[in-house]
Amino acid sequence: MSTKTILAVDDEPHILELLQYNLESAGYEVIKAETGEEAMDCIENQSYEFAVILLDWMLPGIDGIEVLKRVRMNERYKNVPIIMLTAKSDEISKVVGLEIGADDYLAKPFGVHELMARMKAVMRRSGGVQPTASNEQEEIIKIDTLEINKTRRTVEIDGKSVELALKEYELLYLLAKNKGIVFTRENLLEKIWGYDYLGETRTVDVHVRNIRKKIEKDDTTPVYIKTVRGIGYKFG
Repeated sequence: MSTKTILAVDDEPHILELLQYNLESAGYEVIKAETGEEAMDCIENQSYEFAVILLDWMLPGIDGIEVLKRVRMNERYKNVPIIMLTAKSDEISKVVGLEIGADDYLAKPFGVHELMARMKAVMRRSGGVQPTASNEQEEIIKIDTLEINKTRRTVEIDGKSVELALKEYELLYLLAKNKGIVFTRENLLEKIWGYDYLGETRTVDVHVRNIRKKIEKDDTTPVYIKTVRGIGYKFG
């Protein structure tokens, strides 16, 4: 199966048809699923290699959030970009999806051009952190007991492996590589998400909070990612 294959999951047939038509016109292969169970069958089928998963929130049976959780526990697909498609546009719903591991969030009704732009953004970002050839020198950042290996895309704290979602890893790497430099939330959105995120800086806060929970001994008094009041964040 091509690396340009998209898994589109939605219980509304006309939306699936719309997605299939536009994605195939853009050169993608599309695998469709109308339920969470069908989506999991596709994900657990090792013949598929998905570039992006478009996942509806409200699905019959296993809902989108449960599918998202299961995908992130699947070693093969834990870093595949996932865009949530949903009529839930309130901030709480967005935060829930982002905290569980969604890479982006698009409320219905949405425009095809916007969807394409967001797909390209998440694919570009995910492609930017793939491991390089084993004979190349590894790029490693070490700060105290924190070790970030860009080549292998791994993170360790006190010698123990830390599992980070794709955007969490990219955010941590960017801040650590630029230790001491203050980034505004808007700047981080642009660099990590790769497009104008419509001013939703809450996205950055959610990801920073997730990272702190995983690498800080006490995430209420962080020593790695520091908040710069009224501006954004810096490392150290």
